[in-house]
Amino acid sequence: MKNFALIGTAGYIAPRHLQAIRDTGNTLIAACDRSDSVGVLDRYFTDVHSFTEFERFDRHGEKLRRLDEAGRIHYVTICSPNYLHDVHIHFALRIGAEVICEKPLVLNPWNLDALREMERESGHRVWTVLQLRVHPALLALRERIAAGPADRIHEVELTYITSRGRWYDYSWKGDVQKSGGIATNIGIHFFDLLAWIFGPPRDMEVHLSEAHRAAGYIELERARVRWYLSIDRNDLPAAAAGKSTWRSIMVDGEEVEFSEGFTDLHTKVYEGILAGRGFGIEEARTSVEIAHWIRHARAIKADPARRHPLVR
Repeated sequence: MKNFALIGTAGYIAPRHLQAIRDTGNTLIAACDRSDSVGVLDRYFTDVHSFTEFERFDRHGEKLRRLDEAGRIHYVTICSPNYLHDVHIHFALRIGAEVICEKPLVLNPWNLDALREMERESGHRVWTVLQLRVHPALLALRERIAAGPADRIHEVELTYITSRGRWYDYSWKGDVQKSGGIATNIGIHFFDLLAWIFGPPRDMEVHLSEAHRAAGYIELERARVRWYLSIDRNDLPAAAAGKSTWRSIMVDGEEVEFSEGFTDLHTKVYEGILAGRGFGIEEARTSVEIAHWIRHARAIKADPARRHPLVR
């Protein structure tokens, strides 16, 4: 059994990690979040040292670092705001722990090189959560594409709309400097997925760049992708009536059905990490580079052949 600490306990995604820690037979011994509204901990673990000040959490981690194997922290799970991932990863490596970090690992590609150096110096690994790579339907899609003609270029249309309320603009998510903007907040998993299935990018364009919407075109090694991201509920199609989220990937005019099967993906990722076959820094690199490029690109008028249907 491994001892875990978790940073960002009060966040939206933290329960998925708490469940994964529990379901893989491990335990949480320390947690940190500046909000004290973390009663959610009691659903999973009851004997946790919880902190609202990172400085005190840091001191606690340093104290546990000096204990024996049974008492020290083996893994630090990071669910904090995007712009804090880098510093929290450094903390975890400093206290001799492995790292499991939510997306994105970092906001800027050059920070990945620094993390590689920290890995070498510390002797511990940095893992990330690329859960779409373990979704059964998407694994099947990758296998089908890989088995097809190597020179075929596929036509792909990606649409992801997940409605957010007014709080979004007042939180760190609404601050591009802290979150990386919409392409990072809700798009990075899909950019990773597309590059994992169809190969690295060769050409990219941005056709729409707003606080709540983004769209563009990516030419990958084996696909031409028209993508659209939105957090505006007004963009939800009629087919999503009664729902707050719409995910759609069309490959060569055929819908890829992957609407179910999301509840245990984090647990599958944890199982892989604990077995030494998780997703590390290099697996995360391409999606970080794509999201960074999109964030700094200027929107251009789209060629109709490259334009997503929702871009007007």
